[in-house]
Amino acid sequence: MFAGALTATQSHPVRTRGVPAPSFLPRARQISLFAPEGEIYAQGEQAGALYRIEFGAVRVYRLHTDGRRQIVAFYFGGETFGLEAGRTHSFFAEATVHTGLSKFANAPGELASQELMTLALRSMLHAQEHLLVVSRQSAVEKLGAFLLDVAERQGDLDHIDLQMTRVDIGEYLGMTIETVSRSFSKLREEGILRLHGAKTVEIIQPEKLVLLCK
Repeated sequence: MFAGALTATQSHPVRTRGVPAPSFLPRARQISLFAPEGEIYAQGEQAGALYRIEFGAVRVYRLHTDGRRQIVAFYFGGETFGLEAGRTHSFFAEATVHTGLSKFANAPGELASQELMTLALRSMLHAQEHLLVVSRQSAVEKLGAFLLDVAERQGDLDHIDLQMTRVDIGEYLGMTIETVSRSFSKLREEGILRLHGAKTVEIIQPEKLVLLCK
């Protein structure tokens, strides 16, 4: 059912503080639906389109020659991804949960070029921030910085909706799933977090979490 079929257009806004869609993208659009683990595009496929997430989440990753997967980015509702420097995709993109995407061809013109440059700069900044996160000394600091980033991109809410698995988080932060689980437990024991199942995290002491990650 969720495999990439098109549905009717939608126009309601998505509440987010993430990367906004370029202003030249039309507001009324059809949505392609993807099931969890559904592939959006593969490394080496022809590029040339942008994707806006109407709901759900996407992971972008690269496969190493030994089969290991390295996740380089997550994207959430309201954010845009898919911009490439060349003619083919450098990474794979997959839905992590049930996800709806709008797809747009890169528009020509001066305005489009300005908007694409802004999107490219934002993507570069996100990559730099990822490097800062994974270069931190402790696993708890890495996880804390990741949770703060997700919270900000979801609107600075106290409750974070984790739309990825612990394995995904580990592959993004360069940690094993056991280390991710221990880090969650440590933050919970220190009274910084409260876990509501596997997918929802409540930040009880955001100030303490910020200080931990400085």
